[in-house]
Amino acid sequence: MLIRICLIVALVAGLAVGALNFVYVKEKITTLQTNLKTETAEHQKYLGLYTKTDKELKKTTADLKQAKTNLEAATAAKDKAEADMLAQTKRADKLNEDLTKTREERDTAQADLAAYKGTGRTPQQILSMNQDLKNLQDNLATASTENKIFMQKIKKLETELAVYKDPTFFVVLPAGLKGKVLVADPKWNFVVLNVGEDQGILERGELLVNRNGKLVAKVIVRSVKKDSCIANVVPGWELGEVMEGDQVIPAHPAS
Repeated sequence: MLIRICLIVALVAGLAVGALNFVYVKEKITTLQTNLKTETAEHQKYLGLYTKTDKELKKTTADLKQAKTNLEAATAAKDKAEADMLAQTKRADKLNEDLTKTREERDTAQADLAAYKGTGRTPQQILSMNQDLKNLQDNLATASTENKIFMQKIKKLETELAVYKDPTFFVVLPAGLKGKVLVADPKWNFVVLNVGEDQGILERGELLVNRNGKLVAKVIVRSVKKDSCIANVVPGWELGEVMEGDQVIPAHPAS
């Protein structure tokens, strides 16, 4: 009997607990459903806002793209207009320059015409005078060249005569003369220099050979050509081996 009572009590207690659990779970479910409904509504609300914002963003992006395209087109048009304006300005400057030059040529031509009329000469006479003047100028240039050669020969003869009279005579060379060694032969003790008659070199003229400002040797000219000469190294003046590219200056420059 006691066992039945206990079972009944246990059963009643179980039913009571089950009822309590059912009530609790039901409240939880109701709360969850309410929360779900609320969150669903919020989600729908934000989804609508997102959709609206997305549309506005796409429209704004399209507007910006179109604005960029329009700006690029406007910039290109501006650059073209500036280039056209620059070209027109250059063309106007060139035309103005040509006009000024044409006016100057016109004024010169008018002055020449006035001068020509003032001579009282015919065109043929003036042409003949111009040809005579050109012939005189050509003859003068030829005479000047021949005179230069003649003076070089005289200078050479004077030097030879001076050396003959006085073996200790020093041949004077141009003060500003500068040259360099083209060929150096230490075996035969001679050098070839890049200066000759045209630069005022004379036979027996002495030159100092230097490298980087330091004296290397002294040479004496033995043979002279138009733009080169051959010289021998003076014994006792070999302070170093003469090399191609060394510089030379007169040992006895004219004062």
